[in-house]
Amino acid sequence: MATEKQKAWVRPQIGSITLAVIVSLYILIVANYTFWSRAFVYFDGHRLAFAGFVAGMIALTIAIAVSVSMKYLIKPALIFLVLAAVAAAWFTDRFGVIIDREMLRNAAVTTQSEAQHLITAKFVLHMLLAGVLPSLAIAAVRVVHRPFWSKFLHNTAVVLPCIGVVAVTGMGFYSTYAAVGRIHRDLMMTINPHFPIGSAIYFAATYGDNLNVVRQPIGTDARQIPAAAPGKPRVLIIVAGETARGQEFSLGGYGRDTNPEMKARNVTFFPDVTSCGTETAVSIPCMFSVYPRTQYSHRKGLATDNLTDVLGHAKIDVEWWDNDTGTYGVADRIKYKYLPNTRDPRFCKDGECLDTILLDKLDDWLANVKGDSVLVLHQLGSHGPAYYQRYPDDSRRFTPDCRVADFANCKPEEVTNAYDNTIVMTDHVVASVIDKLKAHQDKLAGSMLYLSDHGESLGENGIYLHGAPYFIAPRQQTHVPMALWLSDAFASETRLDRACIAAQAERPASHDNFFHSVLGLMQVETSVRNASLDIISPCRKPADKLASN
Repeated sequence: MATEKQKAWVRPQIGSITLAVIVSLYILIVANYTFWSRAFVYFDGHRLAFAGFVAGMIALTIAIAVSVSMKYLIKPALIFLVLAAVAAAWFTDRFGVIIDREMLRNAAVTTQSEAQHLITAKFVLHMLLAGVLPSLAIAAVRVVHRPFWSKFLHNTAVVLPCIGVVAVTGMGFYSTYAAVGRIHRDLMMTINPHFPIGSAIYFAATYGDNLNVVRQPIGTDARQIPAAAPGKPRVLIIVAGETARGQEFSLGGYGRDTNPEMKARNVTFFPDVTSCGTETAVSIPCMFSVYPRTQYSHRKGLATDNLTDVLGHAKIDVEWWDNDTGTYGVADRIKYKYLPNTRDPRFCKDGECLDTILLDKLDDWLANVKGDSVLVLHQLGSHGPAYYQRYPDDSRRFTPDCRVADFANCKPEEVTNAYDNTIVMTDHVVASVIDKLKAHQDKLAGSMLYLSDHGESLGENGIYLHGAPYFIAPRQQTHVPMALWLSDAFASETRLDRACIAAQAERPASHDNFFHSVLGLMQVETSVRNASLDIISPCRKPADKLASN
């Protein structure tokens, strides 16, 4: 029979408070590099306040850990805190990602193929070394617990002084903390695991509220104004881009020629367009909604008819072909095709497909158009971090390009090269859509509108990918490209002045304009079209201009 000394060697004993303090310090040191780095910079010139901030954060974390140091709860709670902290730290430290409610909403609808690019071998190793091994150590030790009342008193004797430290430092340096908080609102969003766990709790608490939303119809009075010269169906193909940042388009002045094909087709480019969000789960439903960004919410998007519904009310045929992660409710009531399900080996591998799959059946669709129609092509576009998988090997225009999903293994210029190659791929896809519309111009009056959902960070200020909270998002994540092409027949039937549209394109625009401008393009008159946000109809000849609201 093993002696107590032998047991202690195999499973050492430790007090519950001691264990809670050790785990707190481990989390603060190992899982908060970004947080402490930013705090050190943000408190520049206020070192005493910074010291108080450090003391306060240590005290707060210890107070939280000690509060859960109860028998049967302490181990699972501390293990959860460790695993949550080191997992969040990987994305925060590696990509500059902030894990807020919208990021969690985006993650909840991420496909397996999309997620696999983030769950790399290095991430698994990180989790094993920084998360699993400490968790096993927590599970292995024997925690010594005092009787209930004695434990309550000892825990209180630790928690109350910790709260006191937080209060004293907070009040003592209030003006400094308030100033830093106003200027650098991102700071507290990088503290792990506090902010991610809080975001998850809020997301879970509000998730059920959106399950039984009753959708309210809008635009049921929509009607389409007859074409000026009836004969050919009016067709609009909307290319919904993914993760394309506006500054990478040579049509907008980028130094590299990333848009040679669109340039050759004389598209009208809008160089100053701002997105509604910084992630697909927000931007796609927002841009198709009637609400401007400042009024949009996830619940409102679910509870209100969107652009595809209003077009349907006007008796226009609407269809959606998806090569990304879905429509987030936008296409629930129209014809829908999820192309990765085809697993076509010509385009697809490991659950993802090149955007050229969007072109494969397009000629057949155009040949069978019977009436005025809108087709949405939702790209995989420039979605990272595996940019190199968004274009075929024979389309590597800019080299050397990063050929892995882990940016740490590539030089910054290699990451940029890979990303720019995805923009060239998008250029080809959009140009091919235009060519196919031209090929059917004897029977159709065609048009094409390209607009990306959000942008992307490529290492500026240490930030990669997208999804930053909007109020602190860098312009790289909110500046998006938009391009419009009208065939002669479409411009003639809708009496649109392309020179006027080109002049309009030089003005700032945003996703707020999308809903109303698409209605304008398709000559849909409805009470929900806001004439002031329709950037197309002002360029229609007065005799056929849509009525103002």
